[in-house]
Amino acid sequence: MSQPAKVVGSADVSRLLDHVRSHRHAPRDHVIILLSFKAGLRACEIAGITWSMVLAANGRLGQQLYVAGTIAKNGTARSIPVHPDLRSALTRLHASQGRPRDGPIIRSERGGHMTPRSIVNWFAKTYAAIGLDGCSSHSGRRTFITRSARLITKAGGSLRDIQELVGHRDLSTTQRYIEGDRDAQRKLIRLI
Repeated sequence: MSQPAKVVGSADVSRLLDHVRSHRHAPRDHVIILLSFKAGLRACEIAGITWSMVLAANGRLGQQLYVAGTIAKNGTARSIPVHPDLRSALTRLHASQGRPRDGPIIRSERGGHMTPRSIVNWFAKTYAAIGLDGCSSHSGRRTFITRSARLITKAGGSLRDIQELVGHRDLSTTQRYIEGDRDAQRKLIRLI
């Protein structure tokens, strides 16, 4: 049985972002990382997302990222509020691409969509380059879900809200993504 994708700490996410700053496609690569860690997207969704899914009618970045059923696993469309860091990165990428109204956000060398396999390979290569073992293209998604679960009560929400954000049909699937926190468990036991 394979191990679940590793949950990545904030310092390691910063290392990832620092690493891609020197890449030839730095603005694109920055967005790839943030789509994973700040929106919880799967590799197939990162590969398939288009500008029309993030732009408002006026051609500017909207408040929501719309994951169309055509790119989502099981055809489950959903909307995700755009994180401020992702918004900034998308704005820079949009400008660098000439402010298109449609077409792929994450472009391949030839200008079309990257494939989901290319996204998976990109993450594997990037994690290996900075020495992060046990990570995969799903690490950002698992980190997003775990962090969301730890913060959801502060936002006044529930696990159901996280389930909707990540497009899971069953709450039990969402729960399987959440990594336990040993420090929180020790604090809880002391409070009992």
